[in-house]
Amino acid sequence: MSAATLTPADNAAKPADDVRIPLRGHLRHTGALVRRNLLWIRQDPESMADALLMPVIFTLLFVFVFGGSIGQALGGGQDQYVQYVIPGMIAMMSMTLSQGVGTGFSQDFNSGVMDRFRSLPIGRGSVLFAKISVELMRMLFATTVLMLVSVAVGFDITNWPGLFATVALATAFASSIMWVFLTLGVVMKSAQSVQAMGFLVLFPLQFGSSIFAPTTSMPGWLQTFTDYNPLSTLADAARGLMIGGPVAHDLWVTLAWSVAITAVMAPVAIHKFRTKS
Repeated sequence: MSAATLTPADNAAKPADDVRIPLRGHLRHTGALVRRNLLWIRQDPESMADALLMPVIFTLLFVFVFGGSIGQALGGGQDQYVQYVIPGMIAMMSMTLSQGVGTGFSQDFNSGVMDRFRSLPIGRGSVLFAKISVELMRMLFATTVLMLVSVAVGFDITNWPGLFATVALATAFASSIMWVFLTLGVVMKSAQSVQAMGFLVLFPLQFGSSIFAPTTSMPGWLQTFTDYNPLSTLADAARGLMIGGPVAHDLWVTLAWSVAITAVMAPVAIHKFRTKS
């Protein structure tokens, strides 16, 4: 009787990508990875510095440096500008903090953490969704800080349902933008490169919008850009929801941008993550 010969292929574990994981398993894996990321933040509280300080610095800077002059252009003064800029700041937070998901993803790749994750029998999407979930928590924390500071400088919250609707809309938009930065975190070689690219993308989108000032005084070509800028529609929808005014058009355009960006970039990010060597 001859003994059966085992080949290396017989002993090799089935690749994690070939394992069919049920939805319940994906949710369990995502929850475990969210917990891992939160524990990492607890061990490195400095990573929350941008979420804590950015709303404070930007609010004080724009209200007390530019509030008087821009407020006069709006037909009031600094108090008028506070009511104008705070809803726009929520839109800005949704995009500025989104780049953190890309830099964190790149750091995990360079430190070897992703190699460990990819060797485990877990859903590949769980790694991405866990990153997005934690970054959305950071964004909500920054939004809470922003609203506390805004009340201190004179912003009147008269429409609480509108405020919650604004936060929900900003969260939806931020989650779509995070897929863009996740893709950058996979394809670019360092967190510094992701941060530099993010700056090049964010800077014109933020300042070429209606976040900080009305667009009516801008040159015609720049107004055309702001009309198609999703940050302008998000900021204008936020103002309509929080302080009153037209909402429907800007709301639906912002949601359309969010769905379109997610539909295009989520498959790209997942594919790049699966195939990265």
